[in-house]
Amino acid sequence: MASDRPAAASAVRKGDELDWATIGRWLRGEVPELSGPLNVLQFPHGRANLTYLIEIGGTRLVLRRPPFGKIAPGAHDMGREFKVLSRLWRSYDRAPRAYAFTDDHSIAGADCFVMEYRDGAVIRDVLPDELRGQPDLGRRLMFGVVDAMADLHLVDPDECDLGDLGRPEGFVARQVSGWARRWELSAPEGGTAAEAMAQVGERLAATLPATQSDGIVHNDLKIDNCQYDLGDPDRVKSVFDWDMATLGDPLVDLGTLLNYVPDASDPPELQGAVRYPPELELPSRDEVAARYAERTGTDVGGVTWYLAFAKWKTATVYQQLANRALAGDSRNEHNAELSGIVPALARVADALLDELP
Repeated sequence: MASDRPAAASAVRKGDELDWATIGRWLRGEVPELSGPLNVLQFPHGRANLTYLIEIGGTRLVLRRPPFGKIAPGAHDMGREFKVLSRLWRSYDRAPRAYAFTDDHSIAGADCFVMEYRDGAVIRDVLPDELRGQPDLGRRLMFGVVDAMADLHLVDPDECDLGDLGRPEGFVARQVSGWARRWELSAPEGGTAAEAMAQVGERLAATLPATQSDGIVHNDLKIDNCQYDLGDPDRVKSVFDWDMATLGDPLVDLGTLLNYVPDASDPPELQGAVRYPPELELPSRDEVAARYAERTGTDVGGVTWYLAFAKWKTATVYQQLANRALAGDSRNEHNAELSGIVPALARVADALLDELP
């Protein structure tokens, strides 16, 4: 790989190797203009899907495939992600363009797709040097995510041939029932966490909010699924991880983002659970919700339910990732620790539901 490789990419983790010769032949067949030797690096920061940087000659592409091992029903849907990214880029410039998809598992061991590579920075626990010293940086970065979310929700799905991406009617109810089933499949036997999670699921189902509008829902839009141009911290350049995208209630996305905004009221187990550079001063959850309301005209007065749902859903995802790590299906050593956060997330979700009128 060239010496100017992206700072976020590194050597492929042991155990995450694929059949690169076969992948190279497939890619050259799908994108005939590609020529030259194939080199591969990996973007190692994601907790689930495997993402690789592929260079053929002077062309860089990104390959995505699900993690190894048992996959939860409906999760890591590469076909869905390809469908979204092969169409959405026409109406939403923050969506990278996808070029090729295959469900032939002899190529990469699972469904996979290839999309364009974009250069830029993803903000995690270390701030890029180029952004240091920028005034009010935390607020600018976070409001950039809010604006990217608002612009997505204002896209007409039919204009980019995504009107069949999902069934908006009954979306929120299906989200609750679907994640309840995922929890049942991943829950540890016995213990207070299992009881608390089941109780929160029942309370969410009994207090479903009325949907104000429908739109394209990303389903995991947060700051480290976004990319910035280092010269423009006010605007998100790219949004990644579209494998759960669908049509439905956009406030589900807002609840997800609020879940990832740190708050002093969070219990100790949740402090630091989301990675941000420590020097960033971020806006409050109320400020994030107000920015979204200003950009979209949406009434966010009932967003507490959506935040509670996001906490509960995140707890389920953490348990799934912990189970994969304990089963030896994940090479991310930190995932095994995530089950310890589940009880705190369940308690916070339950307390948020107490605030509903």
